[in-house]
Amino acid sequence: MIIIDKYKFLLYVNFVEKNALDFSVILENCGVEKETPQVVIKNITELEQELDEQSLISLYEYILSTVKNADILSGVIRLSDSHRDKLILSKLLDIMLLKNVDSDDADSLINVRSLCAKAIANYKDTSTVGAFLYCLNNKEENYKIRLACADALGRIGDRYAVESLIDVVKDEEEKSVYVKESATFALGLLGDASAIDPLISIMEAKQGLLGKFSFLKERIVEALGKLNINNKKVLKVLKNALMDSSSMVRINAIEALMNSEYEEAPELIRSALKDEDEEVRKNALIALYNLIGRDILDEVISLPGYDKFLKSEAAALIEEYEDE
Repeated sequence: MIIIDKYKFLLYVNFVEKNALDFSVILENCGVEKETPQVVIKNITELEQELDEQSLISLYEYILSTVKNADILSGVIRLSDSHRDKLILSKLLDIMLLKNVDSDDADSLINVRSLCAKAIANYKDTSTVGAFLYCLNNKEENYKIRLACADALGRIGDRYAVESLIDVVKDEEEKSVYVKESATFALGLLGDASAIDPLISIMEAKQGLLGKFSFLKERIVEALGKLNINNKKVLKVLKNALMDSSSMVRINAIEALMNSEYEEAPELIRSALKDEDEEVRKNALIALYNLIGRDILDEVISLPGYDKFLKSEAAALIEEYEDE
């Protein structure tokens, strides 16, 4: 071990060697009790270049087990992410589940726990699914934690989570539309066909949260597009989404159709070339270019009936991708 200074040496000895000294005592002994958490993280970061892999893992494990300062915990969680060791994973789960965790700053603790959820998801370890489902299904839990857990379930990709995510999306008593949105996005990532009917039923209901929050419809259309399943019910939803009052829902429907295998997709997208919103028209043009090639650009430029904006976009696409 290379000793750079007394501060780093005491960090190493007291954390890795499991000395019983409290973290605040370590700082005091080093004469740096007034240092900010940012300075502490800076010093710990420099150890990445000086300690071997196992020593770093032991250091991070001990810090995650004992330190209460939210800023220091957040910094160490980020530093430990590249190592992804089982020992660290265990401590991250403890923090996320509030085991052996104590803090007077509730908001900071929520942020730390959310960061833990993101770090745990990076492990892609299906054994953690139960912990995420526990937090997600707890309606007394802070919505930020539930959001992070729903997102993590989608990233891990375990089909075991599908039913619980569907329940969250369907639950009419669920107060957080953001949790519903995150659960919907996760279903799209999981790509399980069993999610189709529940998502479609929500879109067809045309009431409740969908009437107030168009971005939930955006996520549902996006999720149905990611499932990429040739299904007549899905096609009907995407057709209706092309006429939705939200331009973002219409744009998501265009993208979903572009990535689908429906024979009707080009013709349906073509109808959006006359949409009232410029961004929708632009996205429809790009989608058609991806599907059928240069011909659609020449058509828009040469034929009457297309507005100046769309003609300009077509010319720009030719200049960017066609002309050498």
